[in-house]
Amino acid sequence: MSPRTINRLKLLGIGALAVAPVLGSYLLYWFWLPENHTNYGTLIEPRLLPGAALKLVDGKPFGFEQLRGRWAFVVVDGGDCGAHCQAKLWTIRQVRQAQGKEMSRVERVWLIDDDTAPSAEVVRDYAGTWFVRSNSNPTLEALPAERSNRDHVYLVDPRGNVMLRFPQNAGPKLMIKDIGRLLKYSRIG
Repeated sequence: MSPRTINRLKLLGIGALAVAPVLGSYLLYWFWLPENHTNYGTLIEPRLLPGAALKLVDGKPFGFEQLRGRWAFVVVDGGDCGAHCQAKLWTIRQVRQAQGKEMSRVERVWLIDDDTAPSAEVVRDYAGTWFVRSNSNPTLEALPAERSNRDHVYLVDPRGNVMLRFPQNAGPKLMIKDIGRLLKYSRIG
C-alpha cells in the first residue's frame, strides 16, 4: 500500500470514530426501549384535579388549590377506615416523615367517599392529614384506577395534577425513593 492510501484510511477511521457515537445515540433513541425504569409508581397522563367545592369532616371548606405549591399524597376510602385504609394512611405518613427537612413540601389528603365519619382514634393517629368529604364528586372521577381508586395511593404535583399512582399495598421504601427523587429534582413545590 502506498503512503497516500494509508493516510486516506487513517482519515476515514478518524471520521468513523467521530460519527459512531452520534449514529449510535440516534439508533438507541429511536429503536431501543428499556425494560427497566427508575420509578416505582405508575406514571399517568397528568390530569388537573377539578376545582370542586369540597368540605373537611369538620365542615370547613376545602379545595385542592389550598395545596398548590406542595406535593400531595391522596388516598380514597370510606370513613370506617378498615385495616387496608389504615395501612395506606400509615404508609403516606411514614413516607412523608422520611423526607426529613423536605417533609414540609409534602401534604397528605384522605378523600372520604361515604357519609361515615372517621373515628377519633384514626383522626388522632393521622393528625396533619386533610380529612376531606368527597362522596359523589368529580374529584373521585379524576383519579384513574385499574379497578377501584380505593386500591391506590396517588401523588398530586404542586400544580394540582394527578401524575403518579402507586399500586395496592405499595412498598414504603420504594415510595420514599420516588418522592425523594421528585423533591430533589423539582423546581416547583
